[in-house]
Amino acid sequence: MEKIELEIVALSHSLAQTQNYAIVLGEQTGARRLPIVIGGFEAQAIAVAMESMTPARPMTHDLFKNSLQAFQIEIKEVIINNLVDGIFYAALICQKSGGELIEIDSRTSDALALAVRFGCPIYTYDFILEQAGIILEEETEKEVQKAKQRRQKKEKTIDDYSTEELQRMLEEALENEDYEKAAKLRDEINKR
Repeated sequence: MEKIELEIVALSHSLAQTQNYAIVLGEQTGARRLPIVIGGFEAQAIAVAMESMTPARPMTHDLFKNSLQAFQIEIKEVIINNLVDGIFYAALICQKSGGELIEIDSRTSDALALAVRFGCPIYTYDFILEQAGIILEEETEKEVQKAKQRRQKKEKTIDDYSTEELQRMLEEALENEDYEKAAKLRDEINKR
């Protein structure tokens, strides 16, 4: 089956379930949207990462990311791979430092929270979009595009870079004699 790449286009209160939130994923090359109802804690975890906020202490998803990176494991992609009785299923596709790929079953909300933290792509399959996808009205689509443009303008934070990227940046900072930046990069690398 061919994978379809998605991106997060909205996160809001669920109109159908007032205790929950809805995250809306959109096709990168199409008009279909995939709304998924998630809990409040998961919505907070996703929002914190999307806004590049750094809590005083690591949240659970941050802890999981830090643990994976400490063992040189990166999440390469997230796949929303099934829909059964209205429940979405997802998998984390992880890569060990030696190149071995591992698939880990995950709740979709947790997978999305980690995808935002790792900056990895999110995929699904056509049959899922056919079953649960919607097409937004033109006016709503314009609002979604404006929100997307605002998100794209945000700069990357140090948490968005892999350890390898940080190492390259450290070498460049040392070459340019930018020792303050080099110290911050070194500290981040050592923390991981």
